[in-house]
Amino acid sequence: MRGRKEWVKLTAMGKLRQKLHRKPRHFHAHETARFDELSGLPLASFRQRAWAITIDFLLVAIIRSLFGMHGHHDNDEGGWTVAKLIVAGAHHVEEVVESFVYFALAVKLMNGQTPGKWFMKARIVSLTHRQMGWWQSCERALGYGASLLEGGFGFAQFFINRNQQCVHDRIAETIVLDERPTARRLQHEESEKVDPPLT
Repeated sequence: MRGRKEWVKLTAMGKLRQKLHRKPRHFHAHETARFDELSGLPLASFRQRAWAITIDFLLVAIIRSLFGMHGHHDNDEGGWTVAKLIVAGAHHVEEVVESFVYFALAVKLMNGQTPGKWFMKARIVSLTHRQMGWWQSCERALGYGASLLEGGFGFAQFFINRNQQCVHDRIAETIVLDERPTARRLQHEESEKVDPPLT
């Protein structure tokens, strides 16, 4: 019996050693073709994006009020207790979860748009896939929190980044395109000058 257990351990260790000592993997730039597809497409302006997220947060607030979510019953009798603080914290967590669900579902089901982005003629586009997947939609929804946690600087990075990406765009590997009829794609001969690669 003991011999069998040792044999199983040895074979398991042997398999682990094989995995650790296999040939090295090589980087494959599979996104390059997708980048070429997206090159020259017009990016949404900060105004478009700001109005879109404002509309979306207003919609979240309206939905909460219509369904009577978080009917806070503030009772100041007796001051604050640990139980009241826990309940208040739980309500804030619920609000974050509801906003996350709204943004993740909207982006996935509307293929890169929320009602606010639809109204402002903007669309979120994946840098790695042709359509927004569930994981990428969730990453982007959670990424809004990362943009806010930096004191709002995550949103201000729109003005610094070459492709006008905020922190949540970079986390989810997305860009936001301008879909207004007046927006047009740059042609190859008029494309923006690109800095030469570093050698």
